Amino acid sequence: MWTPATRRQHNRTGLRYASDLIDAEWAVLQPLLPAAPCRGRRRAWPEREIANAIFYVLRSGCTWRRLPDSFPPWRTVYRWFVRLRDGGVFEAINHHLVMLDRERAGREASPSAAVIDSQSVKTTEAAGRAATTRARRSRAASATP
Repeated sequence: MWTPATRRQHNRTGLRYASDLIDAEWAVLQPLLPAAPCRGRRRAWPEREIANAIFYVLRSGCTWRRLPDSFPPWRTVYRWFVRLRDGGVFEAINHHLVMLDRERAGREASPSAAVIDSQSVKTTEAAGRAATTRARRSRAASATP
């Protein structure tokens, strides 16, 4: 429910784009991202800018090449997206957010039971082939001179 307090908490004025992360969102997301390597070249772009760029593409639906110039280069952002996707980071973020929401609602973080509806479970078809009718030819096609 939207109250003045929740509106202030989720206010996005002052951000470049509506998809940019606010500080509270970044505080939840940052520990779930891969740590910077100890050796090798330092990262050229801040992780938060890359996350903002990924969320911009996902929210706006634009192509990677159409990423605005205010973000890191699209190849860098796409490479990070693929790395996070293939590394299961998005699934970990989703799991973590679900647990946080369950705790916020006053429930245990992990559910103790699950319900599977028999209507949604796929089963094998009983019996043989389904009855089908043969396709009819049109009269115009069969009336050849």
